[in-house]
Amino acid sequence: MDGSCRGPICDFSTLVKYITEIISLLVPIIFGLILVILIWRLIDTWIINAGDESKRQEGRQTAIIGVVVLVILSGVWGIITLLRSSLFGG
Repeated sequence: MDGSCRGPICDFSTLVKYITEIISLLVPIIFGLILVILIWRLIDTWIINAGDESKRQEGRQTAIIGVVVLVILSGVWGIITLLRSSLFGG
């Protein structure tokens, strides 16, 4: 090993920066998809099938799970942003 770097990732710092950039790109996409799915499920449950009690119960469960997932995803996004700003200054 002569110490030269031939690839785009030469050290651990570059690897971590690369991974956090990928996660930072994926989180908003996943966040948007979850939000669209959640809105569609709620419209389907409470507007289209408003008379069906089992569908309303399913809608409540979907709403709770959706909100919990969005809160967790927001936390992950915040942690990644914190890591990027503290480790890489940007």
